[in-house]
Amino acid sequence: MLRRPCPECGLDPSSFTREDIPGMIRANAAAWPQPLTAPGAADRPRPDKWSPLEYGCHVRDVFRLYHYRLGLMLTEDDPLFANWDQDETAVAERYGEQDPARVTEQLSDAAQALAGRFTVETFGRYLVHDPVHHLYDVTGVRHAAAS
Repeated sequence: MLRRPCPECGLDPSSFTREDIPGMIRANAAAWPQPLTAPGAADRPRPDKWSPLEYGCHVRDVFRLYHYRLGLMLTEDDPLFANWDQDETAVAERYGEQDPARVTEQLSDAAQALAGRFTVETFGRYLVHDPVHHLYDVTGVRHAAAS
């Protein structure tokens, strides 16, 4: 993922600089209100694919998790990250039943908190792919590199 473009969403991690990462996180968060507030946001398009609401909850939690992990990276030598089972979290946290307006607010807040302190480049490149890819999962629109 870090060496070539994602064949699905189109994000190329080599196409942006470390300095671009906070803006990319903020821009991604700004794109989520539309799919999260659209009619049917809680409906799964297929049984094996999350709804826009479930993807939004996941992205919110990714931003929160990466904020936490970045804090560990900046304050500890050789930090250990606990495993995070995203599917288990989706069930336990009842992603499909959460309030889309609240998820939109929380996702934005989490993105702002994370974007405001980003300093670890490879971590950032890996992170940026997750929400970009999930916005593609929801909208079907491939990432367009900034010109």
